[in-house]
Amino acid sequence: MAPVYLAMKNSKLEPIVIATAQHRQMLDQVLGLFGINPDFDLDIMQERQSLSGLTSRLIQKLDEIYAANSFDATLVQGDTTSTFTGALVSFYHKIPVGHVEAGLRTDNIYNPFPEEVNRRLNGVLSTYHYPPTESARGNLLREGVPSDRMIVTGNTVIDALLWTIENKAGATSSFREKFGLESGQYILMTMHRRENWGEPMRNVMLAVRDILDSMPEMKLVFPVHLNPVVRETVYPLLKGHKRVILTDPLDYLPFVSLMEKAALILTDSGGIQEEAPALGKPTLVLRETTERPEAIKAGTALLVGTDRKRVFQETIRLLTDRSAYERMALASNPFGDGKASLRIAEHLELVLG
Repeated sequence: MAPVYLAMKNSKLEPIVIATAQHRQMLDQVLGLFGINPDFDLDIMQERQSLSGLTSRLIQKLDEIYAANSFDATLVQGDTTSTFTGALVSFYHKIPVGHVEAGLRTDNIYNPFPEEVNRRLNGVLSTYHYPPTESARGNLLREGVPSDRMIVTGNTVIDALLWTIENKAGATSSFREKFGLESGQYILMTMHRRENWGEPMRNVMLAVRDILDSMPEMKLVFPVHLNPVVRETVYPLLKGHKRVILTDPLDYLPFVSLMEKAALILTDSGGIQEEAPALGKPTLVLRETTERPEAIKAGTALLVGTDRKRVFQETIRLLTDRSAYERMALASNPFGDGKASLRIAEHLELVLG
């Protein structure tokens, strides 16, 4: 949403930022990087928060803000609990909702959980829809969303990535030097989704050990999510390995730096499936389904699930088969040209008058 905010600041619109702070540590560094000062900060996060507790706290606090202020529209992005509750409270106050990154679907309500249902509900609550691709637009049309209520924009995550590379290029190399990482000599990994908690995540950690045993020159960098459930699986299996670097979640700028020069990426993250192709990085998706089939179709990403043997085999194949690697690295990015935010701001200017 940062590039959307910047585009709106350069338009006739007046953006009012409500930060739910569903993930406090992850939020603050992004706000600082893009120079965003929230008008409202709910600071909602609690340790080991349940989805029900988070949802109820968000609805109550957001309702207080909407009751005390006059807004012409609400913009929400993606599929988080904050996104769903923001759209719901806006609906309760009869304020139109614009959904950024609309129309992504796996057609499995429990995978990813709870994101698939969050974004489907947003599809019902939203007045304006900003699907990033034609495929996402097709999903919305099949669900009965009128075509004149949506425009294909590309994904704003590409806008943010290209802005960062252009404006912060001088700072990126220092982050890799800090960890002693050379270009192409490390795998970057993220894994945190609820459907992967427990045995699936354990299987992947064992696969990582197998990969490093087979590739003695390769390192692994893993910024580990702060959720204790994730850490209780990751650290016992990977901590202490001499070629594994476990860190707390990284700020956006150093993470972009690590993506730039990684050999490949292992992830269950949605956004990274879009960012990595813009940097020419083959991506193995540690999930059974993806709401970004464009990446799979374009050949920039491959679904490998969480089976230990398959994760190992596909990673080794890419690291040892140059032709297979280059097919993924050189495939075109289907997620946009870096101008999605401008399209959203221009559309809102038009419809709000």
